[in-house]
Amino acid sequence: MPQYNKLIVATGNRELQLYEVSNLEPYCQLGGLEALPLKLDYCYMDPDKCLILYGDDQGCVNLLFLTSVGELLRTWKKLPRVGNMPHLGIHNAVTSANVSYIRWKVHGDWVTQLNYYDSIKAVISSSNHDPTALVIGCTVGTTNVKQKMKEIGDVRKKVKARKGQASLGSSQRRARCDQTVFRIYKGVTAFSFCKRNNLLLTGGMDRVIRVWNPYLPGKPTGMLKSHLAPVIYIHISAEDNKIFSMSSDNTVKIWDLETYSCLFTAPSKASGIKGDRAACLYLPRPRALCVASDAVALLRLRLRSAPEPRLVVSHKEPVVCCGYNPAFRHVVSCSEASVVKVWDFDSGRLLSEFMGTHGNAGISCLTFDSSGRRLVTGGRDGCLKIWSYNNGHCLHTLQHDTKQSEVCDCTYLEVNQNRYIIAVGWDRRINVYFDAPCDFRHFWKPQPHWQDDLNRGHKEDILCVAECPPSLLATSSYDGEIIIWNVISGHMYCKLNSPAPSEGPADREGPDWSVSCLAFLRTRAATFDAAASLLANGPRGSVTFWRLFGGACLIANVTPSQRKARVSSIAVTADDTLAYMADEEGFLHIYDIKEYGSRGPEPQPPRSVKAWRAHVGVVTCLELTEGGAFLLSASSDRSVRLWSAAGAFVGTFGQRSPWDIFTPASWSHPGVPYEILTHPRSRPAHPALAGVPAAHMGEEQDEPEETSGLLAPGEPLLEAELEEEMSQWMRLRQKQPPQGPREPGWPSIYQALRCHEVAHVSALGERPDLSALGSDPFDLNVLTRERAGREVTREQH
Repeated sequence: MPQYNKLIVATGNRELQLYEVSNLEPYCQLGGLEALPLKLDYCYMDPDKCLILYGDDQGCVNLLFLTSVGELLRTWKKLPRVGNMPHLGIHNAVTSANVSYIRWKVHGDWVTQLNYYDSIKAVISSSNHDPTALVIGCTVGTTNVKQKMKEIGDVRKKVKARKGQASLGSSQRRARCDQTVFRIYKGVTAFSFCKRNNLLLTGGMDRVIRVWNPYLPGKPTGMLKSHLAPVIYIHISAEDNKIFSMSSDNTVKIWDLETYSCLFTAPSKASGIKGDRAACLYLPRPRALCVASDAVALLRLRLRSAPEPRLVVSHKEPVVCCGYNPAFRHVVSCSEASVVKVWDFDSGRLLSEFMGTHGNAGISCLTFDSSGRRLVTGGRDGCLKIWSYNNGHCLHTLQHDTKQSEVCDCTYLEVNQNRYIIAVGWDRRINVYFDAPCDFRHFWKPQPHWQDDLNRGHKEDILCVAECPPSLLATSSYDGEIIIWNVISGHMYCKLNSPAPSEGPADREGPDWSVSCLAFLRTRAATFDAAASLLANGPRGSVTFWRLFGGACLIANVTPSQRKARVSSIAVTADDTLAYMADEEGFLHIYDIKEYGSRGPEPQPPRSVKAWRAHVGVVTCLELTEGGAFLLSASSDRSVRLWSAAGAFVGTFGQRSPWDIFTPASWSHPGVPYEILTHPRSRPAHPALAGVPAAHMGEEQDEPEETSGLLAPGEPLLEAELEEEMSQWMRLRQKQPPQGPREPGWPSIYQALRCHEVAHVSALGERPDLSALGSDPFDLNVLTRERAGREVTREQH
């Protein structure tokens, strides 16, 4: 009650308690309610008039109309105390002329939500009872003429009705003409109404959000299917043109109000919301969703700024995965909006695309079959789908009968001439699907789970899977556990755990313990070599080298990023000589691992070959193509890019001018993507550049002399002179007014030039000496004669 600075609290003792908002001191309470109040709402109507309404566990909607509220509350404040609050029974409260009480019997189950909307002068309430799932009804008496005349004729019972309004069994039923009833399967747990767009949204135990015209209860006009648990909260934000929803698994989704497409999904592990069934409230002014579970979380809405005209992107949404098909020389990329695009590897042109591959759920992973003719995608809806990706036709859908949990990674492998698709995800199991070309059924079910997987498998969500022919499979989970499996027998070979960070307390509950990318060193693993044969990312930006045979143990722990950015993707050449590592800040690092870890534990990191920045967002995928000659990278910055193995920039898929992969002159190298050129973290590491705003270099090198690009060749400046010139330049820049934005490509620092005095010599019109023509220029006698001739000429003048 903001107009009266009061807070209303409904208790389990069938009481409505009022508190002072300023100091949270108890003010008064209404007791003796007919049923347990479950949901509350309040509306300020005319001056000094308000409405308090609540839904109870008997399916009733209770309304308290208060007039002269200020005087009424002061009167209640003076009543005798029960406990520490002035107490008034509901039976005595309704005898006052300033209090009107109505109790409607509306639902066949308890009320899950109710709200009063003054714009339509009606109260909307919901329950889990299918026949009365949602009801829009009047607040006061009937509007039907016949019913109204009957009530007017019953004047003699008016006084008795007022005295008996709060008695047991006094709940009334509205006339059919005074309410609109929506019959919805499994009821309604949450709803939201928008008068501006004339929309009503409902969500329930069936995990479906339905869109209704509030005046047509027969059939919904739209259905939003993406939640994997019952929907517990819905809000329509007409100002932002968005729909916010939350399910009982603490997953928050944002939908577009016009297209009903899912724009964003925040699972509980990404948002940090933990605990049981949560309460939610959207705050319009800060544009944030407030969620209360074990802790209170505030999720702010951040809208992506409009793309700059110079930026080149491959998708409209963040790219989650990509892959190279050598059979057709195609690159396939997938975005969070469930869009698949097919690109020409040789030119970077878009060949085809198809949308809605997993409905409103996003794509999380992809792989190809052994022939390269079919594409396998995994989604957040818990399904895998096999596509003829050239025409976008879905051939098969792979799913299991249990709860549909998100698929995090998948792979395709052949074992003893049998072909399998293996998927892992939030169900914490290894799902093996037998790929039978003669099986024409649309839906495929997984094979029975391995016994070791059921008894000794992962206890947390599985995030990654990697295979190594002929029989090895590695999986990693959210708690940092890595398990090596024998695919042929289904038995566990060994278990590995991420090492504790060298600094700071070890916290196994922290999110940094997850292992999300794995890579086998196949030439070592296939021969069971007693050397490092598995790479995995770890906490605080580390990459661990594991020995699997001859005693599984940790060989080395490497941290590529100086800022300890988490490694997000790893790729290794076919001969295991180079390892490519990408982090969450978009940097790529190349390491020489030809002999690294082959002779036991390594105290030092491997030799760094090169490092540069490829993206400004998280690198979600790395893949070496054409025998390791090119590197494919995808990122959350919506771009898919191609690089040479040495780091030369070929181009971004979707750019205007195509490239010819066989003509290096057509590549973008040595150019740098515009967003990398202007990003502050792309500045090279050099002590002379400390405090300088932005660098025009796009690469981060290991040696300072390679990254500075400021010293003229053959005439280096002293460090003291350079620092002095830099400080002078900064002082001048601070004094001068801004000149507006410079053209991209201009250096941010201008090199000072040394000036030397030159003696003034008047020009002479003498004839040139041609006696030296035809002689050997390296003959010492000729040089001596020339020097003597110049001295004689100087003496004469």
